[in-house]
Amino acid sequence: MINTDKNSITYTQFVLIITGIQISVAVLSLPRKLAEAAGSDGWLALPLGFILNLVCSYIIVAVMRSCSGRTLIDTVSAMMGKWIGKAFALALAFYFLNLMYDGLVRAILIVKIWLMPNTQAYVLMLLLLFPAYKIALGGPRIIGRYAELVTVISCWLPFVYLFTLKYAHWLNLLPFFKEGFLPVLYAVKSTIYPTLGLAAVFILYPYLKNKEKAAPALFISNMITTTVYLFITIICFIYYSPHESKFYNDPIISILKTIEFRFIERIEIPFISFYLFVFSLVWIPSMYIVSYCMSLVFELDSHRTPLRVLCIVLIVGTFFYMPTFNQSDKIQHFLTWFGFSMEYVLPSILLIAITIYNRYRPRNAL
Repeated sequence: MINTDKNSITYTQFVLIITGIQISVAVLSLPRKLAEAAGSDGWLALPLGFILNLVCSYIIVAVMRSCSGRTLIDTVSAMMGKWIGKAFALALAFYFLNLMYDGLVRAILIVKIWLMPNTQAYVLMLLLLFPAYKIALGGPRIIGRYAELVTVISCWLPFVYLFTLKYAHWLNLLPFFKEGFLPVLYAVKSTIYPTLGLAAVFILYPYLKNKEKAAPALFISNMITTTVYLFITIICFIYYSPHESKFYNDPIISILKTIEFRFIERIEIPFISFYLFVFSLVWIPSMYIVSYCMSLVFELDSHRTPLRVLCIVLIVGTFFYMPTFNQSDKIQHFLTWFGFSMEYVLPSILLIAITIYNRYRPRNAL
């Protein structure tokens, strides 16, 4: 059992942390990838992805409810042995390490292109990790409060995109299913990476105060994520057209260059700065999860030491090597399939295994 008294999180914080992990840097290129996969019907894949994530969410909640008040890692250790439990913790740490690293790399590449082209990547990594370390060190409660703060200060961002509607061409969305249903079904694959993060429930669920609200919380979280992605994708499609969206690597940033205000010359500058707060919600919880899992593997009392080692390795590693956009795309491609295994396939297997174990286990085995 873990002590959750000092790190308990509220229903709202739970929703915002999961939403923050999902709405990551992938939102920047999502309209382009959907347009490449299904043309003007690409946005129709998002509701299908929502249904898929909803099913996945309920399976994960069912798994956690079957753990008899213990963490999932403790349950796996009790079922299959200590070393299998550590192997599961390592797999979870490796998964969130990749998710965190891709978020950091993508953010640094965007900052170098749009804001600070002459700044070294390792310097930007240091600047991003310093506040992230302090927040992740505080545990789930501090991360939850930070998620609430980011939501408050960035909730105005979507409304600026409404200024593009005066140039909108709604006919770009028609006709629906013009090439049939198969391209839309194929485009669902492009929604997997942007919605990854549900596996964080494996770690955060024990900290939730009202655990009976976990399923409604994940429903709301997935709904918020899908609504944001639908809004951004439709804005890009009706402004650029699906065909033109393919030529912009990050359409939701490029579209900002067409918005003009008298009091500011380049609106994309403050936008990217605020986007960094939003994007930090993917690497800060991931940093905590990675360090927490490693503390379990090495049987440490705190996640402080693994967190410090993680930050040092990231900064030193960036000094010697920094991925390009193409290499970042390869990481995202890997995460799409790895994330599908961790968040869609693995929970189903765990639910079956735990259900069978709880039915046939000796009394008081867990």
